[in-house]
Amino acid sequence: MIRIFRPLRALPLLLVAGGCSTIGPTRLDQDQSDYSRAVTSAGKQQTLLNVVRLRYADTPGFLDTTQLISGYQLQRNVSLGVGTYSASRPFGGAAVQFQESPTFTFQPVTGDAYAQSFLRPLPPGNLLPLVLGGLPIDVLFRLAVQSVNLISNAGALGGDAGRGSPVFFDLIYDLRVLQVAGLLGIQLEHSTAANGKEPVADRVYLSIASTDNAALMPAVREVRRLLGMAQDDERVEVVYGGGRPRRGQIRLLTRTILGVLGQIAYQIDVPEDDIRSGRTRPTIKLIGRETRPIVVVHVTRERPESVFSWTTYNHKYYWIADDDFDSKLAFTMLQILLELSKTSKGPSTIVTIPVNG
Repeated sequence: MIRIFRPLRALPLLLVAGGCSTIGPTRLDQDQSDYSRAVTSAGKQQTLLNVVRLRYADTPGFLDTTQLISGYQLQRNVSLGVGTYSASRPFGGAAVQFQESPTFTFQPVTGDAYAQSFLRPLPPGNLLPLVLGGLPIDVLFRLAVQSVNLISNAGALGGDAGRGSPVFFDLIYDLRVLQVAGLLGIQLEHSTAANGKEPVADRVYLSIASTDNAALMPAVREVRRLLGMAQDDERVEVVYGGGRPRRGQIRLLTRTILGVLGQIAYQIDVPEDDIRSGRTRPTIKLIGRETRPIVVVHVTRERPESVFSWTTYNHKYYWIADDDFDSKLAFTMLQILLELSKTSKGPSTIVTIPVNG
């Protein structure tokens, strides 16, 4: 009898351990990190694919991930035999089965949401505060601004008209110098109507501080001149639009998100065969300081290694190198602009993890 019941001593411990084990809390940290990485990676891949589609005059498409449900089920089975125990005949057994069943919900961006998110110019009041967060103003303007007053950025039309003005690149270079030196500022002023109830649109101001630093004084003078400011002015209001501004203002003609995507698309150096066959237009060649594409997208027939993001189109691989910091920074800023352009008031991505254990 002693040999028969000795293995039963371990059975309560097994049952207690099984009853106390839960997978919900232990999966929280890993699921949060894993799904965050997956959603971010999928977003980058979708953006890059849409850039490539525009390069070949193909229709872009956008899907928003609205819900993630990752269900886990833990099943425990314990078997118990009664009889004479021997080493060759196991007395009992236990089995644990772990099952995961994720569900993803996507929603296409269409109709009014599409128009508001991708066909509406980015408001200066949403764009310029990004500079306060430390994002480089030269990269931001190259991506999202078509013109400052009468100074034009490169466009997606190609030819001489699409190359832009060399002065634009001189301007954003000096603006970046002043930003790094702490002489460039952005101010937002919020006001309400006389009745104190109706909101009035925020006013955006750009300030250029004076300095005694001989190395920075030329940049201060040149920026003020190009922006139409008097040399003793330190602040100017930024308004949306093109053309010649009024006194005390600069006119910022911003792009739509589709315009930003198209600008990156037409700077992709595609294979010459695709141009000769008429599948796409020649690549835009920039002039002035910035002759390098804002995002360098490589095209190969073999799958690349060590990439920041990649996608496939027409049996080719399109990718951004992981060691190209400038391209990664510009592409990340593009992703930020995409998020800012979303105007839907619905809930963002919801991750639900029901656990049965």
